[in-house]
Amino acid sequence: MLLVRGYGLARHSPVPLYVPPAWMRPVTMLLMLPVFPLLLASSLPGRIRTAVGHPMLAAVMLWALAHLLSNGMLADVLLFGGLLLWAVADRLSFRRRVARPMQMAPPSRWNDLIAVVAGLVLYVAVLLWLHVWITGVSLH
Repeated sequence: MLLVRGYGLARHSPVPLYVPPAWMRPVTMLLMLPVFPLLLASSLPGRIRTAVGHPMLAAVMLWALAHLLSNGMLADVLLFGGLLLWAVADRLSFRRRVARPMQMAPPSRWNDLIAVVAGLVLYVAVLLWLHVWITGVSLH
């Protein structure tokens, strides 16, 4: 929450670095579509988790990249760029680490469906209400 608060305060004194083209907004929305299903798949063992390897890091990378494409202020680049670099570095190191057991939901053939449906519901909730409530930034 401290990161969100600091980011919100930094937005009061914006320092522009670049102006993203208007057509980047729909690209950002499209890149954000798999983010919430990937986040949920990180705790639900299934084919998505197996195929992606580390769905939470993939979600953070997509989230950060999408936001960098549509936000060009210094605070945006520091927050989203920093989190993108962290996620990439963590993903690279993930291949070299010894796997640790993680607590997650029990295996089920429904886990992928749950991740996708619940993730898309969460995506719509973020679009309609949660983004402005959490960040103070309207998407409309």
